[in-house]
Amino acid sequence: MPAPPPEHELTSRSLRARDLGLLVGTLEPGAVNAITDVSGVRVGHTTILEPHGTYSGVTAVLPGALGPDRPLPAGMFVGNGYGKFVGATQVRELGEIETPILLTSTLSTFRVADALVTWVLRTSPRGIGSLNPVVGEVNDSWLCGPGTRAVGPDHVWAALDGATEGPVPMGSVGGGTGACALGFKSGIGSSSRRVRIRGEAGTVGVLVQANMGGVLRLGGAEVTPDGLGLSHAGPASSEGSCVVVVAVDVPASARELERIAARGVFALGRVGAAFSHGSGDYALAFSTVRDVGVAMTAAELDELFRAVLDGVEEAVIDALLAATSVRTPSGRLAAALPQSVLKCRPG
Repeated sequence: MPAPPPEHELTSRSLRARDLGLLVGTLEPGAVNAITDVSGVRVGHTTILEPHGTYSGVTAVLPGALGPDRPLPAGMFVGNGYGKFVGATQVRELGEIETPILLTSTLSTFRVADALVTWVLRTSPRGIGSLNPVVGEVNDSWLCGPGTRAVGPDHVWAALDGATEGPVPMGSVGGGTGACALGFKSGIGSSSRRVRIRGEAGTVGVLVQANMGGVLRLGGAEVTPDGLGLSHAGPASSEGSCVVVVAVDVPASARELERIAARGVFALGRVGAAFSHGSGDYALAFSTVRDVGVAMTAAELDELFRAVLDGVEEAVIDALLAATSVRTPSGRLAAALPQSVLKCRPG
């Protein structure tokens, strides 16, 4: 077997589920099969790797043409609320977002929110008297150890300022650096689907910060670390968290986006999420189109629901495939999902 990576080195593997023959659903993906296929959406990461055993970071999702005086319609859904989601009540009350969406680790959440406010104040051309920063989190303390607050303002600003369109780095990067999911090393995953709404082409993009407990399901079969001769990564219980961000480029109301977000949480069950007492399972959906227009038909909503369900399922699998094994200085091993599991699938 190849030697394990150094204790502080994490890199992403390039193969994705589609490269290994696993196609989720029948809708076609966008050009790079990521949330950035939705026009104007950018993603940035800051990854923190320190030799003493810090594995953390922050991921930024920046919708185009967004600002405190230019909010975008949004909706969110909470599957299990054992977590921190800064800005949630205003999103649910007003049905809009006015800042980028940041994903980080539990104890860094409030530092990240403060740094986001500073960044918006610094980059906004107008004076701001009120602002609702949007920040989600997962608990990476199984790898980092308790009490770790590694993410500071400079990390947040680097992720925001460095955000780009195009392919999204996945796996052990940004807010997914310390993540473990379904017994394996995990991280950030992303995917997209092309849809047709009101006769016009559209795109649904998703990004997942996967850190949840449960048992991985691939093609209807359960895959466990023990069954592959590997140690279990993450807490021994089924605790864990996951944050899903959904972007669409079709007109949608806050209520429609709330229902779209719900499918992001529902999709986690397809890959085996436990939705346990100790899990924070959140999804936020936004549209890059401010004109809500007329309500969607049932058929149109169904197409968007299907795109989210398939996209999130694929994004979680890609997060697992992109992540690499890490052994901490304390001896804990978070083993990556072997890509041979998919290569050996029949058909």
